[in-house]
Amino acid sequence: MERNNESSGGDFILFGFSDRPKLEMVLFFVNMIFYFLAVAGNSTIIFLSLVDPQLHTPMYFFLSNLSLLDLCYTTSSIPQMLVNLWGPYKTITYVGCVIQLFVFLSVGGIECILLSVMAYDRFAAVCKPLQYMAIMHPQLCLQLAAFAWLSGIANSILMSPLTMSLGRCGHRHINHFVCEMPAIIRISCVDTSRVEGLGFFLAIPIVLVPLTMILVSYGYIAAAVLRMQSAAGKQKAFNTCSSHMVVVSLFYSSIIYMYMQPGNIASQDQGKFLTLFYCLVTPTLNPFIYTLRNKDVKWAMWKVLGKDRSLLDAGGH
Repeated sequence: MERNNESSGGDFILFGFSDRPKLEMVLFFVNMIFYFLAVAGNSTIIFLSLVDPQLHTPMYFFLSNLSLLDLCYTTSSIPQMLVNLWGPYKTITYVGCVIQLFVFLSVGGIECILLSVMAYDRFAAVCKPLQYMAIMHPQLCLQLAAFAWLSGIANSILMSPLTMSLGRCGHRHINHFVCEMPAIIRISCVDTSRVEGLGFFLAIPIVLVPLTMILVSYGYIAAAVLRMQSAAGKQKAFNTCSSHMVVVSLFYSSIIYMYMQPGNIASQDQGKFLTLFYCLVTPTLNPFIYTLRNKDVKWAMWKVLGKDRSLLDAGGH
């Protein structure tokens, strides 16, 4: 590995799980399966949302954006990790490392804001059902999605160069399987407090403000559901919102731990597994979480497969 590092110029070495060689082959096959499921599940949601007119609604528009983000997460990191797990060398080019860092910072910021937009969409659907289509009109949906994407990308345009410009004194051994901001900060040989401070400051509008908006939205939703007289209405509202809350909990619990504390405090082993969780496990689970109780998606799939919708109804779904 040392010889490869010397001959590869600007390459970095991603240690990944090299300290657990027996675990590497297990992780290779498990992660390959998860990656296939993540790509298949999220691609299916995007495809169905495009081809089925019944899914041309604000909720599925935002869900398609979320699926696209999950595809960006997994594809920017998992193929490289699988190559490194399988082979004797654990290298990644400098450009590849920059791309991973940029994508991770961009997608993380976009997803935080997008989840808050999706919470507002559910608030409008449950609390203002009669005005829902007037509130969540197509132009507003496009503007909200564009704001999420531009905010996340702007955050990454600022933080990625600052992180990569930190002096490393020749250190190229990253104790991680991906070029993530906390991992790159750890190999710096200069004072990183300014970069970490700026990252924490930007995390307030990118992470904490959207999380606050999500909690407020679901506070209003909970109050509205409790006021409902109909048990069927309560169940429908719960089914509509519970999947989103599960996704929010999975994503925010890991992202806050990783990015809302200085790089040297978080345990490096915990960081690896948390990163693996939110860049592979969560994107794999999201399509199943959202479609598990969702008749619209099941009917759309049934239609694409050329099956009779009545057969699905007869199956008790």
